[in-house]
Amino acid sequence: MAAENIPFNVLTHDLVPEHHLLSEEEAARVLSEKGISREQLPKIRKSDAAIKVLENVYGKPIAEGSVVKVVRKSPTAEEFVAYRLVTRS
Repeated sequence: MAAENIPFNVLTHDLVPEHHLLSEEEAARVLSEKGISREQLPKIRKSDAAIKVLENVYGKPIAEGSVVKVVRKSPTAEEFVAYRLVTRS
């Protein structure tokens, strides 16, 4: 998806947390540290607007089964990091 086809980059909105695609090595390390499997992660659909923008940022389709790191800003905890598993649309 070309940048000109995205009417609005949702990742620049104040209410949308940061999203980062993890490499396979990073994902394996995180899952090992947490002691969980990919299937135990909360899901995010491949059709989600944030995933579409990430595909544009990384210049390639994001595969089903990829892990995305979501960083939310918090007034009490400063940052809250969560991970999501990309699933089909």
